[in-house]
Amino acid sequence: MAAYALVTQNFKFASLFFKSKDVMIFNGLIALGTVASQTAYNVFAFDCPCSPGRNYYYGIAAIGAPALAFFIVGVMLNKRTWDLVSECRLRRFKKLSTAAAFAVLGSIMGRAVVAPLTWTVLSLLQGLAYTCALSEFTDPSSVKGFPPGYYSEDMAKFPCKESVPTELQGFWAEIDRRLKYESQLIGWLVVAGTSLMVFLVMCTRHCSSPLGYQQEEYWKKYRANEKTLFRRTAAVHAQLMAAKYVESFFGFVALENDEKEHVLEHQAAASPICSTEWNRVSGVYLYREKNGLPLYSRLNKWATYNEQNAREEDFDKEMEVFDSLIA
Repeated sequence: MAAYALVTQNFKFASLFFKSKDVMIFNGLIALGTVASQTAYNVFAFDCPCSPGRNYYYGIAAIGAPALAFFIVGVMLNKRTWDLVSECRLRRFKKLSTAAAFAVLGSIMGRAVVAPLTWTVLSLLQGLAYTCALSEFTDPSSVKGFPPGYYSEDMAKFPCKESVPTELQGFWAEIDRRLKYESQLIGWLVVAGTSLMVFLVMCTRHCSSPLGYQQEEYWKKYRANEKTLFRRTAAVHAQLMAAKYVESFFGFVALENDEKEHVLEHQAAASPICSTEWNRVSGVYLYREKNGLPLYSRLNKWATYNEQNAREEDFDKEMEVFDSLIA
């Protein structure tokens, strides 16, 4: 019983940790996935051409192209990107201040750069791409004892040890070590600079927020729960509407047992939702208050005004007090 209680308590702690640190865990998973991708790429795909003129472009592409692809995918997969697109399409940014727009873009970019930054740092710390790209630019005269008469064409062969002339094999380890030293130094500087920048951004965000720490935590939990419940309810609503129209066409609808329970339980509440209402709950949202009471989301705002039967022109008149997004 003691062991069971211990396992149960640890499981509860892990569940609370993952729920409260979901952004940190998500970013960690992105970083781990990038590490695996980078390792697989170096093992199976990286192959420096060891040719002057080609080494540089190949090395830069090996670092930059995957980082760019990761960045674009990160932007595409971020829900706030499409909230911003909806805001542009529906309201032409009329309700979004310049500071708020930069806050939204910063939130999107901050999440999107995790994978490309991880890829870039790992590439620099491993040093293969940097060694390939910069080998031909190594000055032979800076290497002690290096024989004269060799130029960039010969230095470009150093990333491929078997291609190095026999008389230069003794200098391969020193040149390889020097290039990897430079690469890793840049990598660690990027890590330190990024850490410092993230710390300063977090301090600035918390210092400029009028909300207390507890209310910010509550806002995060509210948004996470609303998102989960909205997605789940939308799936059931879509199923009910689909079942209704399929039944009207065929005269019957083939449902699983649990689906039949949903249909019977919620059939009376299922009705089409007009585009105006969908547009009201779509788009970028910043923390606002109305008469001193918080409005935590567009859905919260819609429900508040709907309960009060507010006029259309009153829908955007509440006081905006916080021009940044919770990560």
